[in-house]
Amino acid sequence: MKKSILITGCSSGIGYCVAHELQTRGYRVFATARRQESVDMLLAEGLESFQLDLNDSSSIQRAVEETLNRSNGQLYALFNNGAYGLPGAVEDLSREAMRAQFETNFFGWVELTNLILPVMRKQEQGRIIQNSSILGFAAMPFRGAYNASKFAVEGWSDTLRLELRGSNIFVSLIEPGPIATKFRANAMKAFERYIDIEHSIHREKYLIVQDRLNKQGPTVPFTLPPEAVLKKVICILESRTPDARYYVTFPTHMFGLLKRILPVSVLDKLLAKAGHKHQ
Repeated sequence: MKKSILITGCSSGIGYCVAHELQTRGYRVFATARRQESVDMLLAEGLESFQLDLNDSSSIQRAVEETLNRSNGQLYALFNNGAYGLPGAVEDLSREAMRAQFETNFFGWVELTNLILPVMRKQEQGRIIQNSSILGFAAMPFRGAYNASKFAVEGWSDTLRLELRGSNIFVSLIEPGPIATKFRANAMKAFERYIDIEHSIHREKYLIVQDRLNKQGPTVPFTLPPEAVLKKVICILESRTPDARYYVTFPTHMFGLLKRILPVSVLDKLLAKAGHKHQ
């Protein structure tokens, strides 16, 4: 029987790339997306696809039921990937905005994973792959909501990994830096919805943020294609004992090292400079 994997957020970018390439490698891929038009596109391209909205518990439950019905109750791997970024200074983030960020980037992942874990325990093996971020361990200004959601993913994943010791179910975090995806376009929509630019003390900086989000193509150095993340996913799926963390892109390696060796005050200066430079 083919090894099967459920992937969230497959409409574009990393999820789209991973879904197609894993199917080519012989995996049975369940490629999910929030919008029906994305599902229709994936179906037309030859993938098994159905809706999964991380903000909707009933959608998550239906997707899990559909997955298990198709796979005879088994699932080798889950790739928690669907997420978005909400730019904005912390003081401009409403409770509603923070809740929306966490519903998609964290609570949906937890609920989905908890529904899959009994299946993996029963089959006595599994891989849970979490697409985190450099911003899951190195915070940058004007990314507070996304920073917080990814820091939460990291803490939850570390805890889950400890609780699953000896079960043959492995939890691995992938921590990309800049990847060429539609991330900025989705961030722009969230920014316009939740941030009151005209009445903010940060108005001038937000105009720079808007300009960056609207630019086409990479806006920061060392940006890699989604295939860079794909390589790590394959490594996790095919390693007998995958690692807890996988860095992707030079900035992730650099700040991972600097966080271990530099005083907080010095690291803060570097992160503040990097964050303001690439607002």
